[in-house]
Amino acid sequence: MGDQLRRASKSICANIAEGYGRQKRSKAEFKRFLQMAIGSGDEMRVWARYALDPGYVDEATWQHWRAEYQGITRMLQSLASRA
Repeated sequence: MGDQLRRASKSICANIAEGYGRQKRSKAEFKRFLQMAIGSGDEMRVWARYALDPGYVDEATWQHWRAEYQGITRMLQSLASRA
């Protein structure tokens, strides 16, 4: 589970960076990578919940993670709508 959490969180940044690098060739490519980053943010919320259920993290940590990734996802959705 820890590995999945790390990979999903790193994937957000990696997809933004890769999409940004490709936007000179295609705005659609940038938007596609932003959508993948949004998906990784959603995946993080799922993994955070999975960590809560068996007690790997406490309720306060889960709520903090959930709020942070919801905020990140909203920012990415706003960026994607303008891309």
